[in-house]
Amino acid sequence: MTGLRRLPAEHVEFVHGSQLRASDRMLGLCAALAAISAVLVNFRFLVHVPGWMLASWTLLVLAAYLPAFQLRRAAAASDYATATRSDLLKHGMLALLQGVAWVMAMVLLTSAARPSEIVTLWTIACCLMAAVAIAHQATPLSSASFIITVGAGAFWMMLKHADPLLAAIVTSYAMLLLGASLRQAHLFGVQLTTNKLLAEKREVVSLLLKEHDIDAADSLWQTDIARRLTGVSPSFARMLGLSADELEGRSILEVLAGPDWEGGRFDPALHELAEKLKLRAPFSGLVLPVVVNEQQRWWEISASPRVDEKGVFLGFRGVGSDITVQKVSSERIAQMARYDMLTNLPNRLHLTEELAVAIEQVSRWHTRCGFLMIDLDRFKSVNDTLGHLVGDRLLAQVAERIGTVCSVNEICGRLGGDEFAVIIRDAPEALYIDQLALAIIEAVSRPYVVDNHTLFIGASVGSATAPNDGTDAETLIRSADLAMYRAKEAGRGKHLRYAPAMHADAEERRTLEIALREALGKNELHLLYQPIVTADTGEVVGFEALVRWTHPELGPISPVKFIPLAEDTRLIASIGNWVLRTACQEAAQWPDDVRVSVNVSAEQLYEAEFLETVVSALAHSRLPAERLELEVTEGVFLREGTGVSQLLDKLMKLGVRLSLDDFGTGYSSLGYLSRSRFSTIKIDRSFVSGAARNQRESLAIIHAVVAMAQSLEMETTAEGVETEAEHDIIRALGCTKIQGFYFGRPMPAADALGLFIDPNSQVA
Repeated sequence: MTGLRRLPAEHVEFVHGSQLRASDRMLGLCAALAAISAVLVNFRFLVHVPGWMLASWTLLVLAAYLPAFQLRRAAAASDYATATRSDLLKHGMLALLQGVAWVMAMVLLTSAARPSEIVTLWTIACCLMAAVAIAHQATPLSSASFIITVGAGAFWMMLKHADPLLAAIVTSYAMLLLGASLRQAHLFGVQLTTNKLLAEKREVVSLLLKEHDIDAADSLWQTDIARRLTGVSPSFARMLGLSADELEGRSILEVLAGPDWEGGRFDPALHELAEKLKLRAPFSGLVLPVVVNEQQRWWEISASPRVDEKGVFLGFRGVGSDITVQKVSSERIAQMARYDMLTNLPNRLHLTEELAVAIEQVSRWHTRCGFLMIDLDRFKSVNDTLGHLVGDRLLAQVAERIGTVCSVNEICGRLGGDEFAVIIRDAPEALYIDQLALAIIEAVSRPYVVDNHTLFIGASVGSATAPNDGTDAETLIRSADLAMYRAKEAGRGKHLRYAPAMHADAEERRTLEIALREALGKNELHLLYQPIVTADTGEVVGFEALVRWTHPELGPISPVKFIPLAEDTRLIASIGNWVLRTACQEAAQWPDDVRVSVNVSAEQLYEAEFLETVVSALAHSRLPAERLELEVTEGVFLREGTGVSQLLDKLMKLGVRLSLDDFGTGYSSLGYLSRSRFSTIKIDRSFVSGAARNQRESLAIIHAVVAMAQSLEMETTAEGVETEAEHDIIRALGCTKIQGFYFGRPMPAADALGLFIDPNSQVA
């Protein structure tokens, strides 16, 4: 502030310019006071002081004050924009010069002065120092220079011409003025800094508001005490699609209500806004719909009441933000979180919540609700053969059909994959659930046309009711799921209700699964071999390897139980590979003309390393490839893009024989026979028993298969021959090989070997 130290360059013009401007405002008052004081001095001392001395001193005073006016004129010409530190120092030097001029009066004019004249000079000095302390509070160097100089002169004058006490009083007065002047200089500096910061903030706010008004999706608004909009900003008008003049003076409630204002149908949020305005209470984050150009938008508004310095309410001032994009996005996210994107049905989360609500109503009103678990039959084959795009379109049609069957009493949803579910809010009786389930099965089972493909699928349904089958959503879903799996096991296309025994079966299945995962490592699996004989002579030409499982605690476990379990748990591949290796090792001990047949699952064939597994099994056992026959079912061809046909060709090039098992019972197609060169076609037992009962269809099928096999140079093996009558009819129909209890039951490898070691032994 004094100018004795340099300021940063960016602050020089502002600080020093402000100091000089403030001091120069009082320059005229100080000069007038100095002129009056000079006149009083001339009048008082004219009697005994030579005129030339008074004239010289008066000129000195004039010379001391005149440069100050010149300096002010130069600074004002540039509006103090070019003020520098040197200008502040010049100002201080001029104040010092003015002080010296008054000290000269005390020195030159008081040599023969009377007490009244001394008092006159002292009074004038005190007035001048006070005036300078006030006028130059913004320039502490100038005020200090003048006060110290004049104060020192007055001290000398009073000490010489009066007494020390008056000198001390003069000094104290000067020191007080100096302290007050410096204090005021400090306050001026604080105010200057504050004003600068406020100016910068106002500028930043102004820029932000200008930018905000142009680009932002929100705007400022205010109302008067009657809730009328005042001072409408362009951005606020733009948000409403109107001009500021059209909005000025209108009720904010009317503006935000839009077309609904006349009808009185207000959104609850608008009622809340009206209540806040009525109570004159601040609010924030209030979201309400606003119609702009006949389109619904969403606004978020906040505001607080305005009051004047006396606390009188003036209205509201707030900000409104257009959050339509955020609102739509949040609703979209909520939709995605609770609805299935493919079918637009409630997803698992939403269904679980709705089921919990339905169960709560059951508990409150002592009614019943139902839950249907729906799984599509044969959908996987469609997905595998025609691709996921067709599968997705098929699922969309399924969802539409289930939705048409359901009434307002039901909630239909998709759990995921090919699983759907239906919540029955009020299930008055079991017959109602049965009828709905059968209607769903019938609707789903009708043919579909997707991308020019005619598709046939079905549905298996399991149902559970609350409170009988569960008192919470999770339990009820699990119960219906168990019933659905039992329906699939029962032949598909069926509906079964949940029964407590299903839970016991599920626990048994879980126990078996855990045990089966450990069976290989604990050597609990073993193989039995069932003879395959020629139809004409009954000579043993091979054996089919059959896996068996004996648990140390549960005892023997039927393949009917653990084979489907192994397929569901994806253990079938590892078990099948073990069967392949073990069968090759044990068959290597048999005569060179006896083959071993091993069933191969689709999962094994889908493995990239299966060919290496076969080669390794043959190499380690030293079994010739032509003595190994792999039995596959038609199902292995259903999944496109797996390279099964190419794999089978490579196996045949190794010399391995291929057998098509259960021909005629599954997805039979003559195309399968053209894809791979099979060695044998196996005829299922159902046709064998039918032929023995003289069923025309079974006889015709066997006759056709045999004829086809002969034309393709393939052998035929009839499975499940158990009686002499069946043996005779099969032989008469031309089958080349026979397998069944009539010729031998499955036996251990040692017993199979014994058939060839003991020439007197017979197949039995």
